[in-house]
Amino acid sequence: MEINEHHRHTGRAAGPEPANGALAALTRRVGGPVLVPGDEGYDAERSGFQVAYRHRPAVIVGARSAADVAAAVGFAGAQGLPVAVQATGHGLSAATDGGLLISTRRMAGVRVDAAAGLARAEAGAVWGQVVEAAAPHGLAPLNGSSPGVGVIAYTLGGGVGILARTFGFAADLVRSVDLVTADGRQRHVTAERDPGLFGALLGGGHGLGVVTAMEFGLVPVARLYGGQLVFGEDRIDEALAAYLRWTETVPDTLTSSLALIAYPDIPQLPESLRGRHLAQIRIAYTGGAEEGERLVAPLRAVGPRVGDDLREMPYAESPTIHQDPSDPHAYNGDNALLSDLDADALRQVAALAGPAAPVMCVVQLNHLGGALAAPSATGSVGHRDARFALRLLSPLQGADLEAAREVHAKMLAVVAPWWLGRSVNFLFGAHGERADAAEVARSVHGGALRRRLDRVKAAHDPENLFRFHPLAGGSSD
Repeated sequence: MEINEHHRHTGRAAGPEPANGALAALTRRVGGPVLVPGDEGYDAERSGFQVAYRHRPAVIVGARSAADVAAAVGFAGAQGLPVAVQATGHGLSAATDGGLLISTRRMAGVRVDAAAGLARAEAGAVWGQVVEAAAPHGLAPLNGSSPGVGVIAYTLGGGVGILARTFGFAADLVRSVDLVTADGRQRHVTAERDPGLFGALLGGGHGLGVVTAMEFGLVPVARLYGGQLVFGEDRIDEALAAYLRWTETVPDTLTSSLALIAYPDIPQLPESLRGRHLAQIRIAYTGGAEEGERLVAPLRAVGPRVGDDLREMPYAESPTIHQDPSDPHAYNGDNALLSDLDADALRQVAALAGPAAPVMCVVQLNHLGGALAAPSATGSVGHRDARFALRLLSPLQGADLEAAREVHAKMLAVVAPWWLGRSVNFLFGAHGERADAAEVARSVHGGALRRRLDRVKAAHDPENLFRFHPLAGGSSD
């Protein structure tokens, strides 16, 4: 299913058709493919993990190097074409229609300097590569739950990972960013060389250029105690209340989330999941298994569990904690960063997302705080004081987008008393084209932070070349 409403209502000029001579010159300059509609490979190149929304660019450049990216940006500027960027397409939230798409998936190099505790990832690298490269050295990145998510866009949006309460946002460990800005220049950006641009990139989202590589710190984590506790329908209310109480007691070395999923009764699912409404508590603890067992005892006391796979594991097995889907699919979602939450409100959210919901809803409540709440000297992550992140997602295959938005809005209304704003990394859908797009942007970065980001944007992209993003520009991972 492909959603096209954001193409019908953008109100943006698609840009002129590029001249054949200029296109031929670009093709000669870059090492990767240059594709236009009708070319073999065009549809595959523009598609990503999120299949509800697809780019419809006038030109695609499959970049193989930073020089290719610079050539593509220079071409786009000369031709008056807006630019979007895609690595994996997980977080596609605004698609380019008639502009130039830079596909960075061929730039997938990863290098680890174990002695320095650093990693360098190119624009198309995914977290699974970094985890694999760092693990033999007893090191880990601040990756998210899915190994297939791209490193760059995740980090530019802040990056709340499975070690977040212990070590903070992924953006907090970035040392340098290699960037192509709207003028086609390649820049090596650090806090010392350009503190304004560096800080705006880290948590400010996208829209300031095309990141071609990033260097960031690793943390000394070789093993975890983690996994899932899964409760069935008869224990959901008790599990919700117990989880909220439990988050008030756990140390910063424990990061967790609660997921609520009402599985449809379809043959594609394992029999144990069909038609079930389940609560899954996901845990990642950097301490030992014995202490981990003591910490989770209040959750196990809720009662019998449908599943319980808590164990000590090598960090390389951490994707098994969340078991995120790996196949491309269509979805839409929203989120809220919350100062707090009570059990009654969480039960209301669970009921709205349950089996009676008009569309399937996946609800995830992330426990924040800990190192995430520490102030940043350089970055631009908003709402660091949030205690929880409520994430809402609905698969759209065969479902109505408006029905999903309506039920998400009802759930957000329930948690309104604790509302602080949104996280850009958890905006799953065409938020950049919504009537309330400006409000969405303000909810991510408000007040003085929003004004500072706007000044950096005006200085480095005055023509808004990188405009395809819910925050008024940029790439989609």
